[in-house]
Amino acid sequence: MTKINRIKEVFKAEKVSNRVVAKYVKRSEGTVSKWKNNHRQPSVNDLNKIAELLRVDIRSLLCESDWTGSKAPSYSEYKAANKKN
Repeated sequence: MTKINRIKEVFKAEKVSNRVVAKYVKRSEGTVSKWKNNHRQPSVNDLNKIAELLRVDIRSLLCESDWTGSKAPSYSEYKAANKKN
């Protein structure tokens, strides 16, 4: 499974419990656990609430994106290749 978020690392660094976060975002502890273990992903609203609670930038809860080695075409390359004449 591809790792999509860094919630586990942030929770560990901030000494955060699933119980407190679950209560704050009004979700079950099981749901928060699934988020931490990348079995499910929180909505943008839930990510924002977690970031607000922990006073961290929402981007710190997500994995970094480095597309330099990507073999997929960029938007402009894809658009040019699929341009209708």
